[in-house]
Amino acid sequence: MHPMLNTAVKAARRAGAVINRASMDLDRLTVRAKRENDFVSEVDHAAEQAIIETLLEAYPKHAILAEESGVTGESEYQWVIDPLDGTTNFLHGFPQYAVSIALLHRGQLSQAVIYDPVRNDLYTASRGRGAFLNDRRIRVSRRDKLQDALIGTGFPYRDFTHLDAYTAMFRELVQKTSGLRRPGSAALDLAWVAAGHTDGFFEIGLNPWDIAAGCLLILEAGGLVSDFAGEEHYLKSGNVLAGNPKVFVQLLQAITPHVTVALKG
Repeated sequence: MHPMLNTAVKAARRAGAVINRASMDLDRLTVRAKRENDFVSEVDHAAEQAIIETLLEAYPKHAILAEESGVTGESEYQWVIDPLDGTTNFLHGFPQYAVSIALLHRGQLSQAVIYDPVRNDLYTASRGRGAFLNDRRIRVSRRDKLQDALIGTGFPYRDFTHLDAYTAMFRELVQKTSGLRRPGSAALDLAWVAAGHTDGFFEIGLNPWDIAAGCLLILEAGGLVSDFAGEEHYLKSGNVLAGNPKVFVQLLQAITPHVTVALKG
């Protein structure tokens, strides 16, 4: 395993331990609303702290982009961190959330870790070296027809600007697939595409820390990832479409008629 990936795994497991401890005692957590329908708990902060300390201990000169503490440092290496993706699920005791850590090198995705502390599942990828789940190589699914495909998604929950466009996509895909699923953690949704548990995924308006690690996992598992214009600007726009190569193309075709000008940017 690449030494930087190894450090990220250590950081993710430390964060997972913080999250698992807190999950035993949800009633006592301090929670505040960042914005409408968007919550942050003391666990998010504690898990993020554990991750950043572990990474900077090994690589003190690296830069950080983290959900709760923002951007620190300047370097050609930047760690992109979501300490607890799926906070709303976590706070309800709904067991679907994950730690997501990615490393960008000169703006390119280079290392990825997604850790699911509920199932103790560890997803890892290094650029050019494939994707793994608990040390076992993973590949995207082989399903080739959209009508047979199971597609992950996320509903708009904070910014409803594009709700009409999303609803139109949803309407189309409910009829053209074998099912849509919305488990509530984009990081895990992407990891599941990489592992072949689902055949594709789409969502509007995500943040880089939600998707950076998951996108590298999918690419290294033989899948495709793009924004809604079929380009590679998904980390910037936050609009993501992913899948195995065959389903990806059909998914893009299905949503394209509903993509507004604003969503192409």
